[in-house]
Amino acid sequence: MYFSYLTRTFGHANICKFTRADGSPVRPWTDPAEMDEAMVQNWNSVVGEKDVVYHLGDVVMNRRFLPIMARLNGRKKLILGNHDIFDHKDYAQYFERLHGSFKFEDLMLSHIPLHHDSVASWARCNVHGHIHEKDIDDSRYFNVSVENIEYTPVSLEDLRIKINEKQSCYSVDKNSNDVSVHSNDIGANI
Repeated sequence: MYFSYLTRTFGHANICKFTRADGSPVRPWTDPAEMDEAMVQNWNSVVGEKDVVYHLGDVVMNRRFLPIMARLNGRKKLILGNHDIFDHKDYAQYFERLHGSFKFEDLMLSHIPLHHDSVASWARCNVHGHIHEKDIDDSRYFNVSVENIEYTPVSLEDLRIKINEKQSCYSVDKNSNDVSVHSNDIGANI
């Protein structure tokens, strides 16, 4: 079983202060240590030792938090994010593979959303993070930032169901690459 997960950013004190447009907190924690512990528990509650997990970047803000990765179940593969700035050998002790992006079947995994022409050329959908609770109003993108997946890894099967639900609300003109919305009831966090 595969899992997709991203933008955890262990040890990121300021992320507990991020707010949505309406002023409500993006994450439900005020204490980063409490947040980190809850996300470790959430991860291990659904990921087994042999499960493969694609972590879509921004692992930690400070190198001293990298050992938290050893507490997480599964065979971890890292798609590097913009905050993954340390030497690759620092990550290699916790992750089996490091990638800039990765094509998995008909999905393109990346940290930052890719340009729509790249998505159209390579995959049915760009599974990404980076933008936290926000969503791109386009069926070719699916944001798996922790804020959008209840701070718990999502299985590949569930991810595909959610992508299909989102894509059923849109159509893409293959000639112009324009996207049309079929329904206004898509939801910001699918």
